[in-house]
Amino acid sequence: MILTTPEKWDSLTRRWKDNRGLVQVVKLFLIDEVHLLNEERRGATLEAVVSRMKTVQKTLRFDRQTPSHTFLPLRFIAVSATIPNVEDVAQWLGCDDSPAKHYKISDELRPVKLNKVVIGYPCTTASPFQFDIGLSYKLKPILIKYSDLKPTLIFCSTRKGVQQTSSVLAQQLTFEFNQEQREKLALAANLIQENKLKALLKGGIGYHHAGMDLADRSATEQVFHSGCLPVLVTTSTLAMGVNLPAHLVIIKSTQQYVYGGYQEYSETQVLQMIGRAGRPQFDTSATAVIMTKENTKHRYERLVDGKELVESSLHRHLTEHLNAEVVLQTITEHAVAMDWIRSTFLYVRALSNPRHYGFPANLDKRGIEYKLEQMCLIELNELSKAKLITIDLINISPTETGCLMARYYLAFESMKIFAKVCGSEKLQELLSLLSECHEFSDVQLRVNEKKTLNALNKTKDQECIRFPLPGRIKTRDMKVNCLIQAVFGGLQIHDTSLNQDATKIVRAGERVSKCLVQFLNQQPRYQSLLSAIILAKCFYRKLWENTPYVSRQLERIGPALSSLLAKNGKTSFRAIVESNPRDLERILNRPPPMGNRIQEAVRGLPYFSLDLEASDQQFTRMTVTVKLLNPELVLKINMSSNEHCFTLLVGDSENRLLLNKRIRTVDMVLSPILVFSVNQNNAKEVYANLLSEKWIGLDVSATIKVSNLKHLQQNLKLTIEKIQKSKQSKLILTNTEEKPKKLKKPTLIEQIQEKHASMYNLPGMKLKTNPAQNSTHVGLNKFQYSPLRKQRLVPLEASEKTALTDELTIQGNISESIAKETSNDNSS
Repeated sequence: MILTTPEKWDSLTRRWKDNRGLVQVVKLFLIDEVHLLNEERRGATLEAVVSRMKTVQKTLRFDRQTPSHTFLPLRFIAVSATIPNVEDVAQWLGCDDSPAKHYKISDELRPVKLNKVVIGYPCTTASPFQFDIGLSYKLKPILIKYSDLKPTLIFCSTRKGVQQTSSVLAQQLTFEFNQEQREKLALAANLIQENKLKALLKGGIGYHHAGMDLADRSATEQVFHSGCLPVLVTTSTLAMGVNLPAHLVIIKSTQQYVYGGYQEYSETQVLQMIGRAGRPQFDTSATAVIMTKENTKHRYERLVDGKELVESSLHRHLTEHLNAEVVLQTITEHAVAMDWIRSTFLYVRALSNPRHYGFPANLDKRGIEYKLEQMCLIELNELSKAKLITIDLINISPTETGCLMARYYLAFESMKIFAKVCGSEKLQELLSLLSECHEFSDVQLRVNEKKTLNALNKTKDQECIRFPLPGRIKTRDMKVNCLIQAVFGGLQIHDTSLNQDATKIVRAGERVSKCLVQFLNQQPRYQSLLSAIILAKCFYRKLWENTPYVSRQLERIGPALSSLLAKNGKTSFRAIVESNPRDLERILNRPPPMGNRIQEAVRGLPYFSLDLEASDQQFTRMTVTVKLLNPELVLKINMSSNEHCFTLLVGDSENRLLLNKRIRTVDMVLSPILVFSVNQNNAKEVYANLLSEKWIGLDVSATIKVSNLKHLQQNLKLTIEKIQKSKQSKLILTNTEEKPKKLKKPTLIEQIQEKHASMYNLPGMKLKTNPAQNSTHVGLNKFQYSPLRKQRLVPLEASEKTALTDELTIQGNISESIAKETSNDNSS
């Protein structure tokens, strides 16, 4: 047995061929509350799902993969508390021209008789808000007349209206309690944290809405269920989620604020609220009172009497469902599209009530079918303009973008917003764009939330969101943006209602951001894809990519423990690994071996290195090297799942995407090094990013400034040319110019000759060497001056020592000879 909502089953069956085994075994399709067909959004989804299941059965019947003896037709059972045109539903669920069997059950078979009262009040003001406040002062006579001193539920459209109505009733009503009731009310009041609700409970009046603390809601529900709380004022959402029956149910005002304006409750909402009247174990009768405007009284009288016809809302949401059927290849051409229309509740009701769908009332069946075909063609052309499908004369086929829209269950308006991406958006711009998506259209900006939101946006004395929004929070998009940033930044949101909205927004944002990544994968733009991958990871982890609270991603580490680690400088996985395990335990106030377990978990994460370098002299070809640094630990501990992947992006300063590669961590364990080559053309810089799809704190990047490399290469080339030119000029100078004569230091003999010439005014004598003599015999005629011998710093060899001795001897002999000659001359 599978219990599911129409939306979930719609999402699953949009890929029913991939889930053939599941869809094939479904033999009974039970539809509870089939009057949901009348609802604006959910009705269209329910109708599309049932029509698809009928189409699936036809496909399986003629499918060769399904044995004929095992095929059993799918049965449909639809039930509703009130639906007047049950024949139309039977016609829709039937096969071909054979309608399904149907049964009508009167109110006489109800276990508790229900008295339905509709009261119309004149509206003297144009403001629905003022009209709603005025109805609060008309509740007392209704309570006295219909409650019989039994529990009463009062439904209001807004949370503020709930609190205002409770305050008015507390002033007007006084209840008498016995001892047991007073004790139970006092016990419940002690469990309540909200002071206003605590005071009201003691007086016998409580309120309940989705913005309250969970513990307060639970305590209020229990005391009302026990019968000790006479009056409970709540919003309409309680009727859809919590089963709290009462003897008297009052619907105070039938208008609600939706999508920026007031509109009437849907039939389903009214019937759900009325359905809370009657307690089979306590009562034999119950009363439901509807307080509305005088001009809408007739409508609600018809509704509670079961005379309000159920109509289709598929025609207002035809675009998304047509695209889903094109992706499933249920619709492959125009004629097949019309066959699919014939399988819907829209077709049945258009034949019965064409004016409701904008068709002339006097059209016959063929004319109505032509109008439906035109309606279908208009929506198909819109899909084609948005490049979600392609229409080739007759054939219709989906595009990759259309498949993404169906797979991620996005609205047509959201895909139009995706088309606005120009490719250069950074993280802040992409987040603002995503906040406008249709998936957040049910988020409402309430007046009492603006103060908290503005404090999160800009406040001097406290931590605020990363990208502050200009001005004050005024729109739904700004609220969505602010709450997303508050969640990513780990900021405290001091409002239960906003916390619930933030949880819902982030859950939807994760799906939308994944689709955005796949959408931008089809475009050759680097910056926007990089930002989208980072944003999708932020939604998955509910943290910014540069957060200091990386430890929150580990098991058994929550926000409180992560904050303690961040305050002590453990803001990265590397800091945690390099710490002493005992220090981690001291910071967290936990016993051993928790520090060792944390470090073991961190070591088991995949760590990469990324190198980017030029592989040719023109710098047009780059080599990217990815290396897993700890394959053994990843294989042993495997903190990241087997499906964990990294994305390698390489882009340039011109925002061109040069490489987009998805790498599985498991594959890198077997071959830890991967090398990729990319080509770039005249870019100043080239960037490489290795991004984990699920883990924050593991990303690595590399950058090459090609302009700097080219500048260095050019300077080096010029330097080499200058050196070569300098060498050539010196060589030419050597060959062409006469070398200047080098002045030699005169020898000792030349000094003697010069001295003798100056003394005697005689021509100078020169000592000549005789080459014919033995070189080893050194005499006066063979001496040459050698002044640097005595200044050598290295030891002399033996032959050099002998030669030096001989030179000194010669110098001594020369001195003696000069002295003798001088004395002889003097004697002469």
